[in-house]
Formats: sequence, structure tokens, C-alpha cells
Amino acid sequence: MKPTTRRECPLHGAGVDPARLVGRRVRQVMAAWHVRADQAATDPVEVWLVDDLGDAVRLTTGSDWCLVVDDVAPRSGDDMGEHGTVEVAPWTHGSPFVRHAGEPVVAVHERFDSYTGRVGLEIVFPTGSVEYGSWNGDLRPVG
Repeated sequence: MKPTTRRECPLHGAGVDPARLVGRRVRQVMAAWHVRADQAATDPVEVWLVDDLGDAVRLTTGSDWCLVVDDVAPRSGDDMGEHGTVEVAPWTHGSPFVRHAGEPVVAVHERFDSYTGRVGLEIVFPTGSVEYGSWNGDLRPVG
């Protein structure tokens, strides 16, 4: 794959500008977990930040390991047969966003890779920040 000179994923585009979260309050966090019969789900595969206006920003990873940030609304889960299920639910316990619920976003900072595009996003609140990134194709909290 050729390096990109723009700050967008060559396969998935730029997505939405996460700066739109600045000034808004994260009211709810939704997440999707891939659940298999033989393995417990750990980190979510998708995270949605629902703000005080009811808009959602989704964080997930792309097939080329980029960090996708878009405005896709939370969805219902999926049954993938022998490969398990994807379960979507409010993420109220264990989420790094829980301690910032109701706080306004004061800034966002993005990290980029020259081949992949966006690979990290830090969301800053008055009492701290939460950073997510694409790690070997998986969505992971950083730090």
C-alpha cells in the first residue's frame, strides 16, 4: 500500500471530524463485543459515544488497521453462526468513559500513520482524557 499524504485512511476515507464532539457532553456509551462460545469477550470491537444532542460517533477499526471515526448509529447485534455473536449494549461498567459521563469534551487529538491514516484518538474532558487506537487491527484503549 502506498503512503497517504492526506490524513485519511486510504480504504475508509476520513470519516467524520471528531472535533464535532468538542463542547458536547457524552451522555451514553454503547459498545459491541464479539462473543464466542469458547472465549470470553474482552475489549469491544466498536464503541459509540452518544452526546447530549443524541448524535453518535462510532470508533472501530478498519480492515487495514486504521481507526475509523464515523457517525454510524448504534446497531443491534449480529448472529454469525459458528463464529459467535456480536452483542451491542450500553457500556456502563469497565468503560474508560464512565468516569467522564456528563462532562463536556474540551479537545480531541488524533494520531496518524503515513500508510494507514488515523490510528489513534484522544478525547479530553475537564477531569482527564480517554485514548483509543487501532492495535494490530483491534480497537484498544491506550494507556
